[in-house]
Formats: sequence, C-alpha cells, structure tokens
Amino acid sequence: MNAQHQTFDVAVIGGGLVGKTAALALTQGGKRVALLAQPCAPLPPGATFDARVYALSASSQALLERLRVWQALDLNRLGPVYDMRVFGDAHAELHFSAFQASVPQLAWIVESSVIERALDAALRFQPNLSWFDTRAQSLDVQASGASVGLANGVVVDADLVVGADGAHSWVRAQIGSTMTRTEYRQTGVVANFKAERPHGETAWQWFKDGEIVALLPMPDGHVSLVWSARTEHADTLLALDPAQLAAEVERVTLGQFGALECVTPAQGFPLALQTVDRLVAPRVALVGDAAHLIHPLAGQGMNLGLRDVAALAETVAGKEAFRDLGDTVLLRRYERSRREDIRALMLATDGLQKLFSVPGPLARIVRNTGMAMVGAQPLLKRWLVSAALG
Repeated sequence: MNAQHQTFDVAVIGGGLVGKTAALALTQGGKRVALLAQPCAPLPPGATFDARVYALSASSQALLERLRVWQALDLNRLGPVYDMRVFGDAHAELHFSAFQASVPQLAWIVESSVIERALDAALRFQPNLSWFDTRAQSLDVQASGASVGLANGVVVDADLVVGADGAHSWVRAQIGSTMTRTEYRQTGVVANFKAERPHGETAWQWFKDGEIVALLPMPDGHVSLVWSARTEHADTLLALDPAQLAAEVERVTLGQFGALECVTPAQGFPLALQTVDRLVAPRVALVGDAAHLIHPLAGQGMNLGLRDVAALAETVAGKEAFRDLGDTVLLRRYERSRREDIRALMLATDGLQKLFSVPGPLARIVRNTGMAMVGAQPLLKRWLVSAALG
C-alpha cells in the first residue's frame, strides 16, 4: 500500500515548550508547518499547581509577547521575581535587585503547563499548521527535501526538519550528531508549597554541602522548590511523605517562610551537562534540550532553548529568495548565531556547579571571597543580571 504523503515547509518534531514555540514562530512567519507533538496533559486529579516551573527571562517574555502567547497567560498564575538572595557557606550572601538593575523584574516564575496550554490554544488557530499526535519512525534526507515517516503511515515531506525532541533526541541520532554527556550525579527534586510567611516576590537560593536549594516565588503565597541533591540523597527526599518533605525544606532554609505545606507530589529528574558537536545537518536543525543541556542552578535552560527558537525564526525570516529552507549555508548561520550564547552559559553553570560542590575549608574560603567580591561590585552585578535576562 502506498504511503500518504503530505507536504510542508517545516516539520517540527517534539512537543515540549520549545518545540511548540518553534512551530508557532515558524507558522506565524508564513511557513506551512507540521508539528509532531501531544497536547498538554491535564494536571493530576486534585492538583492545583504544576510541580515543574520555569524562571522566564526578559528575552523569553519578549518572544512569547511577539507570538501573542504571553498576553493569553493567566496573570493569576504568574509570579514576578523582584529580588534574588543567594546564600553560600557561613554568612556569605549575594543580593540582586530589579530596582538596582533598572529592570521591571528579574524573571517570571511560570508553571510549565500554564505556558503549554496557552501555546496549544494559539497553535489550534493557525491555518498553516497541521498537528500530528503520533511519533516519527524514519527520516530520509535528500537533496530535494526531507521525508519523515510517521507511525500512523503518513509521510511528511518538508524542506526543513526541526529537532525539538529533548535530551534523548531521536532527530539528533538520525543526523549522527555526536553527543557528550557528563552526569552530575545529582537529581533535581521539585515540589510546590504553601508558605506561612510572605515570600516578597524574592527568589531564594542556598548552597549547602555541595547541594543547591532554591525556593521560587509563586502566586497566592506559594513557593516552588528546586533542590539539586546528590542522587542518593534525592532518593531519600523523594521517599518522604509530604509533611516530612515540608519539614526538611523548612530545616534547610532556616524557617525563612515559616511553616510549609506541600501541595504537589515531589518529582525528580537527573541532572547532567550535555553538548553536541553540531546543531545542524543538511535540512535539519536542533533546538532546546536536543542541542544542549545545562545545570538548573541559574534557571536558564528553558530560556536558552527559547533563544534557539528566536534565532532560528530570525534566520529563516532573513533567508534570500533563491535559497532553500534546508540549505546548509542558511542553517549554519543559525548555528553560528547560537554558538557563543550556548558556550558561555554552559561554562558558567558548569563552573559554578563544580565550585560549590568541592568540599573542604579552602574551597569554602574561595567561594565566600568570590561572593563578597561580586557583592561589592555594582557594575558586575548589573552585568550578571543583564546576562541572565538574555
């Protein structure tokens, strides 16, 4: 039986926030797009918050505003961050302020499902987008175009394939891009809590015994936990019941928020540094976690992926009339535009993770001295804020 072929300009494989944003940006740019993704799953019964949240920077907000997604988000589910306090060993502390940096806010804390539902709604109104809720099982790249074979028997023909299918990317494997992965031997433990005391729209972070504990401000007096813990310790944390986990978080954060009530089940995900030798191949481009994976200590992983999307959309929009969408020359422009940003953030997050995981008094002195030096340099602090804002 002959396969049913459908023709598009772009096929986006991967249905997370980065993949859906890429599909929306490209179809709003006038391209016919096939999106291989699943709609956002509903929250578990009885859940009021999504355990997975992101700290979105100014660059991510600007992209979502251009796509008219930000305006559709429920304002009651957004948590602005006006201040950030970082605590090291002993009494070392850093304070970052939106007011001092002359910006409206340092970041927005947003639940993953809140953004994804808004993206899903926007995508359903795009006349040039076709949604395929099935998986890809073959990729054939020729000089004339790429063909993606789907599990339901349909073949999607496209000039360009965008791989947005996560850290274990199937697309990346098909193009033979070499991936290097370094395990941090840590697990990110996430959960949300109702706090007794107000958080003051402040993000709090503690570096303790080689682990990193962050509490991020959410609406209605809630905070979101991101605890980068050694894997064996994370297993212990994940085995605690909600009340026990709340008590442990209260202990390590020195009761900063008073009594905590756990409102979402804790979840864990392994932490690693992941690099690839190339972001593009003939007719294929990688974005998001398919292209890079960094430590979450700075909360910049999603922002990095969304900057990939913005750069790819800009590259496609600037294409010469005579050039094909899958032209390697065009795609290398995208790759070059992303190289410095990705490398800088990888070096920064990996370096900080290593610095704060080294045990011993000498390392503690180096960390405390470094934090004191940064804290005493307003221009350096402002530069760090601007880099984080993208």
